[in-house]
Amino acid sequence: MRNGVRRGNGLRVLSVYEGFFSGGARIVHSDVVLGLREGGQHHRVLSIHGEVHREATRQRMEDDACYRKLTAAEVGVTSLGRTFGTGGTDPAVFTGPELADTARATADADVILSLKEQPLALLRQAGLPRRPVVVGLHRSDPENQGRALDDLKAAIADGTVAAAVCCAESTRAAYEAAGVPSALLHVIPNGVDLIRFRPDAARRLTLRTSLNISPTAPVIVFAARYDGMKNVPLFLAAARAWLDAVPDGHVLMCGAGMTATNPGLAGDITDAFGTPEPAGLHRLGVRHDMETVYAAADVVSLTSAWGEAAPLCLIEGMMCGAVPVTTDVGDSAAIVAGHGLVTPPDPHAIAAAWRTAVTDRASYAQALTASRERFSRTRMIASYAALIDRVYAGAPLTLTSPEEN
Repeated sequence: MRNGVRRGNGLRVLSVYEGFFSGGARIVHSDVVLGLREGGQHHRVLSIHGEVHREATRQRMEDDACYRKLTAAEVGVTSLGRTFGTGGTDPAVFTGPELADTARATADADVILSLKEQPLALLRQAGLPRRPVVVGLHRSDPENQGRALDDLKAAIADGTVAAAVCCAESTRAAYEAAGVPSALLHVIPNGVDLIRFRPDAARRLTLRTSLNISPTAPVIVFAARYDGMKNVPLFLAAARAWLDAVPDGHVLMCGAGMTATNPGLAGDITDAFGTPEPAGLHRLGVRHDMETVYAAADVVSLTSAWGEAAPLCLIEGMMCGAVPVTTDVGDSAAIVAGHGLVTPPDPHAIAAAWRTAVTDRASYAQALTASRERFSRTRMIASYAALIDRVYAGAPLTLTSPEEN
């Protein structure tokens, strides 16, 4: 029932995903679902796609780490069974059986969470039960995502969307500039599990030993999917300049498509180094132990050209003791302020910043330790819970800021 009768522990929430595949937004959202469930809410997930082909990687829902964590916690996960990335399916047209499955899932919910804008084309279909939708926005370039912005505006206009969570101030500003009413936009910055992501000497030694890296060798980690927004060629050019100057250094590349089997990445490496197998460069692919990878590193680097909002890699890396070095995209500069370095998109400037970060790592340690609570998962989940309660109760929603959350 509305008006607070089913608030808190009795609230039933359905999250709708475009699909399960490696990426920061899905990691954050899945962690929010788990945290809200721990607080007593009832959560289920509906995924439009059961398999995704992207970043030169075939990603089955059942193989995804987020899927496994959700189902291990007894969060029900179902799929419409579509395959993304093979062509032939109009993302805005749904079959009768697909709509019937969606209707059953939404009918059993009090509030719906949409992971980014893409599921809104489904949630706006005629005949589905009407439930208040909170959409999670995780980028700073709303006009660079195909039809997603149009779907969001249409869902706002017809009353489908009751609120939008922005993971960064840059997200809020970008969507407001794109025409989304400011009263719908609520900033809840990303947070991480501070128990999982922390400096750990044993993890540091374990990963370095497994990769035959000396305990004292400088290590840079790049955690990103193989996508144009991540500007992989720039990162590799910086890696070449840094490894030329630091011959005992090592560079770790993690994420979907960061494998020896990705021909695009192989070509980028050859272009940057003149060889497909440069010494000191490690392609680790998708890892499920990022807390160990970050603990082994001295620097966590991001070279993105656009689209970033609150990059999870910078937060997780910092919390594990790696100094963040990033280009100025989204909220990246604000996140690393006082804890790391911001660079222009120039490979030699980036390489020089890496050298400085390695040399000065110890001096950043105190600031990184002092900032931990700012990036707390507990804070993030409490803010989501409060917003969902207000949406369900039909209470007036006003523009919020991180300080108010």
